Amino acid sequence: MVDPSHSSLPAGSSEIDPNRRPIKMRSTRWAQALARTFAKFGVSPNQVSLFSVVCASVGAGLFLIEAFGPGSPWLLVGAAACIQLRLLANMLDGLIAVEGGHQTKLGELYNEIPDRIADVLFLASAGYASQHRAWGVTLGWSASVLAVGTAYIRALGARRGAAQDFCGPVAKQQRMFLLTIGCLLAAGEHIASWSRAALFWILVVITIGTLVTCIRRIQHLAERLETAS
Repeated sequence: MVDPSHSSLPAGSSEIDPNRRPIKMRSTRWAQALARTFAKFGVSPNQVSLFSVVCASVGAGLFLIEAFGPGSPWLLVGAAACIQLRLLANMLDGLIAVEGGHQTKLGELYNEIPDRIADVLFLASAGYASQHRAWGVTLGWSASVLAVGTAYIRALGARRGAAQDFCGPVAKQQRMFLLTIGCLLAAGEHIASWSRAALFWILVVITIGTLVTCIRRIQHLAERLETAS
């Protein structure tokens, strides 16, 4: 049941909480309006979080059909759309929960666990769809493990009393942006009948960039632990 006193969102909430991922679009009018609409119809932030896993599952299915079935550029375009829908869900769940006042006791679990599942589904399946056999599969799973690692290091720092560290260079938004670009470039290769390389090299960039992100977050955490009183 939605609390009527929390049925609307402020028109321009500011992102001042250091423990929230900085997302510029969160304060846009269309995002606020969409979150208000969902809240009005009783959609909970936890349901939106679970929807991100649905998007990732569909996207992973499209990648796997591309890898093992009859390939089509539309499969890759569809996967790109699923990635963007996942990011939209990630933004809206926070808007409904925090700005809309619909936080729940289990909200942190719903915020984190679906995100990790979505990362693995997208990145691992993209490795199969890269059409580079064992190398592509290895890259996809490596990127998945590293993506989960960035979140683990961030959560470990928060457990030690530090602010959540969302530093890059390849955090979640950057990973998903790069993967979206990779999907669209691979769709273009399909249409032009070129050899398939774009998705593979995008995964190379994601894997290396996510590794650097892990290292940076470990360094930041070590510095905070050393200077803690």
